[in-house]
Amino acid sequence: MLTAFRWLLRIFTGLMALGLLAAVLVYYVLTRSLPDYNEDFTLKGITAPVEIVRNNNNVPHIFGKTEQDVYFALGFAHAQDRLWQMTMLRRTAQGRLSEIFGARTVKIDELVRRLDIYGLAQQSVKVQDERTTVALQSYAAGVNAWISQVNLGARGRGAPEFFFFSNEIAAWSPADSLSILKLMALQLSAHLEDEVLRAQMSLVLPAERLGDILPDDPGQGVAALPDYASLMPGAFPAATRKTAYVDTPLSPFHSRDFAGASNAWAATPGKAAAGGSLLANDPHLGLTAPSIWYLARLQLPTGGVIGGTIPGMPLVLVGRSERLGWGLTSSYMDDQDVVIERVNPANAQEYLTPEGPKKFTSRQTILNIKGEDPVTLTLRWSEAGPILPGTHYDLASVTPAGSVAALEWTALSGADTSMTAAMKLMSAGSVAEAIDAGKLFVAPSQNLMLVDANGIAMQTIGAMPARDPAHATKGRMPAPGWQGKNRWTGMLPYADNPSFVNPTSGLLGNTNNKTVDRAFPLHVSFEWGDTQRIQRWLALMKTRAVHTRDSFIEAQLDTVSPTARNILPLIGADLWFTGEPAAEGTPERQRQKALDLLAKWNGEMNEHLPEPLIAEAWLRALQDRLTRDEIGPLADEFSHPEPVFIERVYRNIGGASVWCDVVQSAAVETCTDIARIALDQALLELSEVYGPNIESWRWGDAHQATHDHPVLGDVPVLRYFVNIRQSTSGGDTTLLRGRTKGTGPNPYLNVHAGGYRGVYDFADPDSSVFVQATGQSGHPLSRFYDDLSELWRRGEYIPMSLDPELARAGAVGDMILTPEAPQ
Repeated sequence: MLTAFRWLLRIFTGLMALGLLAAVLVYYVLTRSLPDYNEDFTLKGITAPVEIVRNNNNVPHIFGKTEQDVYFALGFAHAQDRLWQMTMLRRTAQGRLSEIFGARTVKIDELVRRLDIYGLAQQSVKVQDERTTVALQSYAAGVNAWISQVNLGARGRGAPEFFFFSNEIAAWSPADSLSILKLMALQLSAHLEDEVLRAQMSLVLPAERLGDILPDDPGQGVAALPDYASLMPGAFPAATRKTAYVDTPLSPFHSRDFAGASNAWAATPGKAAAGGSLLANDPHLGLTAPSIWYLARLQLPTGGVIGGTIPGMPLVLVGRSERLGWGLTSSYMDDQDVVIERVNPANAQEYLTPEGPKKFTSRQTILNIKGEDPVTLTLRWSEAGPILPGTHYDLASVTPAGSVAALEWTALSGADTSMTAAMKLMSAGSVAEAIDAGKLFVAPSQNLMLVDANGIAMQTIGAMPARDPAHATKGRMPAPGWQGKNRWTGMLPYADNPSFVNPTSGLLGNTNNKTVDRAFPLHVSFEWGDTQRIQRWLALMKTRAVHTRDSFIEAQLDTVSPTARNILPLIGADLWFTGEPAAEGTPERQRQKALDLLAKWNGEMNEHLPEPLIAEAWLRALQDRLTRDEIGPLADEFSHPEPVFIERVYRNIGGASVWCDVVQSAAVETCTDIARIALDQALLELSEVYGPNIESWRWGDAHQATHDHPVLGDVPVLRYFVNIRQSTSGGDTTLLRGRTKGTGPNPYLNVHAGGYRGVYDFADPDSSVFVQATGQSGHPLSRFYDDLSELWRRGEYIPMSLDPELARAGAVGDMILTPEAPQ
């Protein structure tokens, strides 16, 4: 027995030693791709030595003699830290994900190919100006220089992910950078989905009820639209659930709830306590690990530029120079239209137009799929744009028999000069020069917030479609393409884009709210991204006669929900402090406790409080009960509480209180009944997850920021190394916006937020601050993979200085790139 035990001990010890040795070997192999930030390189493609100083937060400060050399070094730095992320963005834009992920990404690739994102980027290379072309080429050369180092120097394949998937890395090209900008346009556009949803709702609701659930922004006067059934006679299949690949980690296609959001505000020197212009900006995108943002400083011939870059593009997309600060918010410009093309009954290769039948433009493309046979797709375009199958965006539910749906979209241009506009913006020395640079921007449309030493401005950039005033749906629903009035007639002049310069108030702000109230077709949009956060911003701006950097930071981090403050008193009007005393443990007692807490709450969505969780769950349950009996499965399209809809119902605007009555029941339910039932339902669901003790519930336990790795984030064991999860404050409608997931086992997860935050003070520019949500490195074993995440969670920042000596103080690396001697 003793001998057997000894042998078992030896075997166990041996296995442990082998396991430890294997772990050490795996760690060694994986860490080979960690760059040494103090390593110098001799490289082709630069004209003089370039210095890359990485400060103590691993933010590269790049110093070179020429622009070309600086952009080369930025490409080199991006590739060192984010090579996997860059190649994934490129694969997505090319529609080539299925080559390494198999059948699960086929639908994503198919739709990207039908839109021809990469082909249009290739065409757009030739329309960039000379300076931009040189920058794109130099940046690509820098990326390729690091790829060469990876291949020559056994540097762990460049990133750990390449050990799990294909390690073939194609050379970077200028078209790759342009395709990523088009990919951003894809992620920030939702009007196609809005049009389909409005048409679907028009088929099941009368006009007055449609105006409740899809209300026009207050103050917007809109003529009545025809109901969709009369516009498109014919039978329509029932609406289906959301497309399965939308909002998945690898997909660039997001539902209308996540189509982009942002905050930006500015103050003139006269409104700033220190006498210099102020700017705050936090663009909102889906949270990932690593973050889409990468902080960098470039020393260009026109001066230093510092801010947020996106790996794959030679741009400081948001940030500041020595003379100018700029930020971005989604403008919600209506830059997409669904056009229903009627197929010629006599020839299926043609569609009908006012000028007679025209042929579809067709070509074939091959999708290579890992582990399966290739698939050949036939891509068709009409003069409006690409033909999309009915399986995408549930277009089949709004496309009558004998017709197909085409997408008209400003981003589908092969003459897209947006990159040139962004390059000009970086070198602009004043607000006026920056506004002028914006005229070349095509897509995605943005509100450009600007400050210089003397003033502020907000300019909407991006091509604005010119529509016929007689357009049948005004771009709000799919329209008959065989009627000429429903096609775009070109683009409106840049002068028609909204512009606000040095307002008398001294303040400018945008939270994706409505910016103008103009008649169609100069309306910009009928769909806007916010009606709530703007209320809180206005309230905060009015509390001070003058502002400071710190007051702008305070507003950027504000967690008070105007929705909670405005809506809860309405829905609970007949429930507060009512009811008979109830025994502990009963639903009635639970409800009374919840109402007592909410009655004393100030609306702050603090991660440590139970009230935000109760309020959010109540509003979700309430909206579902108000809508599901009326619209059935389409209720799933409203996965987040819609404050304007709930307010209309509980104020009975236009008879909207009829939503409270359950259509299928004999009884007539009141709005108070529905509010009470919804609260009880919410409390029951929360008790099952978080226990019966309401006081112990924490909003932050549910509202965790999900910085998940798009590829490895669902892999057992590995997910604990690559995902970053954090308890966070804020919510759907707070200035510190943390958009909840809205679906799944935990619908309260924070999945969409301001991954970049910056506040710039031109009274003392080097006192400006910024931060991004994870860390600079994309390598999970790097200490810079998540070092900024806790600062971001706590609402802290790092210095945004252009002082070279400050960058060198405590730098984690000082790299010199030396040009290779000519042969």
